[in-house]
Amino acid sequence: MTTAATPSPVKAPIEELPVVHAVTNDEIMLRPGFLRKAMGIMRVLQAKGAIHVRSQLLDTPTLYSITLALLELHEQTKCWCIVNDRVDVALACGVQGVQLTHKSIAVPDVQRIAPALLIGASVHSADEARDAEQAGADWCVAGHVFETPSHPGELRRENNFIPEVVAAVKVPVIAIGGIRPEHVRSLVHRGAHGVAAIRGIWNDENAELAASRYLSQV
Repeated sequence: MTTAATPSPVKAPIEELPVVHAVTNDEIMLRPGFLRKAMGIMRVLQAKGAIHVRSQLLDTPTLYSITLALLELHEQTKCWCIVNDRVDVALACGVQGVQLTHKSIAVPDVQRIAPALLIGASVHSADEARDAEQAGADWCVAGHVFETPSHPGELRRENNFIPEVVAAVKVPVIAIGGIRPEHVRSLVHRGAHGVAAIRGIWNDENAELAASRYLSQV
């Protein structure tokens, strides 16, 4: 029987925030062999990477078990495990951080109930990033940057959007939205601390190799 990890009593240093974030969703997490693939990605990314556990469909016990399994590998690889939205699961498992959206519990409330958790905020403008930082967020995930299935036909925005967000805050900014390995250096040059990818990693036949391509460009 798997036992719960002991939550860390101290926040991980924000200076160690990973630069490549492999973000999941329900469709990805429900695929056969998800855990095996996720663990392979963690071994590739090591301390410079993070797996984001993100689900709206999985029941809490399943989400908890998956998160614990990934967290156990953190001890070997130092790859972070970040839970999106589900502060209860993040706190119960003792992961490195939680990623919040505008539908999530507020940042100050998370700080009160889980002071050891680093907190990321998903933002879509410089104003939202500024508000998130003032509320106490430790980093921002800013998107979208390029066209995605959820934002079809929209113009690429790396030349203005990312620099505007970076200029608005002092916390690290992670760029997200249709990002491919060939985009990474340009985004880092424009001030992004790192990048997040969903399909660019998980939809590749060799997800581990795909993750390494992102990492090589940071």
